[in-house]
Amino acid sequence: MRKENFRNIAIIAHVDHGKTTLVDHLLRQSGTFRANQQVDERIMDSMDLERERGITISAKNTSVEYKGIKINIMDTPGHADFGGEVERSLNLVDGALLLVDSSEGPLPQTRFVLKKALARSLPIIVVINKIDRPDARIQEVINEIYDLFIDLDADDSQIEFPIIYTIAKEGKAFLKVGEESDSLEVLFEAIINTIPGPIATDDEVPQFLVTSLDYDSYVGQILIGRLSHGSLAMNKSYLLYGENDSKTTVKFSALYTFKGLQKKQVDTVEAGDIIAIAGIENAKIGDTITSIDNPKPLERIKVDEPTVSMIFYVNNSPFAGTEGQYLTTRHLKGRLEKELLRNVSIQVEPTDRADAFEVKGRGELQMAILIETMRREGFEFMVSKPNVITREEDGKTLEPYEMVYIDVPEEFTGVVTEKLSIRKGIMQNMINHGHGRVDLEFRIPARGLIGYRSQFLTDTKGSGIMNTLFDGYDNWAGNIPQRVSGALVADRPGRATAYAAFGMEDRGDLFIPVGTQVYMGMVIGERNKTSDLDINITKEKKLTNMRASGSDATVVLRPPRMLTLDQAIEFIADDELIEVTPENIRIRKMELDYKYRKPKTKDLD
Repeated sequence: MRKENFRNIAIIAHVDHGKTTLVDHLLRQSGTFRANQQVDERIMDSMDLERERGITISAKNTSVEYKGIKINIMDTPGHADFGGEVERSLNLVDGALLLVDSSEGPLPQTRFVLKKALARSLPIIVVINKIDRPDARIQEVINEIYDLFIDLDADDSQIEFPIIYTIAKEGKAFLKVGEESDSLEVLFEAIINTIPGPIATDDEVPQFLVTSLDYDSYVGQILIGRLSHGSLAMNKSYLLYGENDSKTTVKFSALYTFKGLQKKQVDTVEAGDIIAIAGIENAKIGDTITSIDNPKPLERIKVDEPTVSMIFYVNNSPFAGTEGQYLTTRHLKGRLEKELLRNVSIQVEPTDRADAFEVKGRGELQMAILIETMRREGFEFMVSKPNVITREEDGKTLEPYEMVYIDVPEEFTGVVTEKLSIRKGIMQNMINHGHGRVDLEFRIPARGLIGYRSQFLTDTKGSGIMNTLFDGYDNWAGNIPQRVSGALVADRPGRATAYAAFGMEDRGDLFIPVGTQVYMGMVIGERNKTSDLDINITKEKKLTNMRASGSDATVVLRPPRMLTLDQAIEFIADDELIEVTPENIRIRKMELDYKYRKPKTKDLD
């Protein structure tokens, strides 16, 4: 039985194509907010990191009312590294909006999420956004979308998608380009007419799949998901069906449905709706709440395997404990276990050291977001260089590969091709559109991309665009050169001086400003040769019989190259770690004392 009073939809889009902005206007025009209510832009991007980076990291849901029909909307991440969030979101919905920029067209991350949606046989509405752009190429973009659907083996019903044209920032939607409109009404109508209501029966056995977890300091853990069948009510007992067929009898302390951005407390919930449940501890994503008498668990959520791992260590540097609030093995282990509860695509495994944990995820970006989140929460720890996760099949070692999609000005085609070839990349396609920019496609081992992004931006003078997409496992590609430059390493503790920094100007780029406290083994810069160089960055100019010690105080230094967390993850070598604290990002050698460090190559400098 289809419930016609509900519509459950996901919004699919590449980063920065206007997805979250469109949701803002759907909420405004459905009467979710009062006429005089002050509302931030990009309401759904509630995390600080999402607002700073301009991307959606965690899937979130909201609901709007249109003509008496409740439309539950899932705002999905547009980046493949957050694929676990996407897979969870698509479990909740019966259709999707594919939002595409009228100039950029469907990009690789769009392809990733769309492939997941088509695999679940979801009907799609295509929304061409930003049609007011001066460089809009609407018809070409529509043709590219058809090509993409055919390439992803869409069936006949999926490829007959309706097309809506929008200017999301103005809250306008059109059936045809050039029409007049001052609202999103045609988009609302398309959702009602194209996306079917959920198949759900109220008098069946209850089946609720835990798809997302939240936490409230007042009611504790909150389970979010879709009630597939049956109904749930307060003051009744149900069965929590967990991993390995574990069963626990549970009672709810609160039931919620979603109304706009708020949770509304209710006594009963009906099948087909997206709901939240409080009062159940130790539940995991993928568990089912069902009847005690006749339990019918749903299939657990499956996500793609992780491809990258990093080791998280307790901080043992000379500055340990001076800047962070949570420092110990117990704190680090507890925080990583908490992450496992709400992030299905992360795995944490113990190592042979009690103070180190191997964390596995989808990519460098996902790892960087986890590290940055923990740093802002007051944690202090160290992380290693990312390594790819290999597989063994029929006696062969297999490693993950990526498809790399690059858009660069013509003059940088040569340098990009050369650098990716060195990293075992094989060109699959090259298209010159004739307007000064070239599209390149490469297939490359995932480890060949570690540390390449910042080099790519340097090589293309910041004008290149690079997107990646996981492309399965293939044979080990052999040795891939990573960082070719050495490091400038402090050989003693102290404070960096202008005199010493000036003496290092011809040796490479410094990462620290003058006056920074350093310790032995701390990486303070990138050398312009392949080997590492231990230097005294604390040396001061002494008084001589010729001049005073402060006579060169006005020397002008090059500004230091301050690395962000993402740049530090890309920069570090196998024998280096990143020290992460709430106040600083530092790079250090695993072995701090240079006497015990094995030299990479003999240095004659």
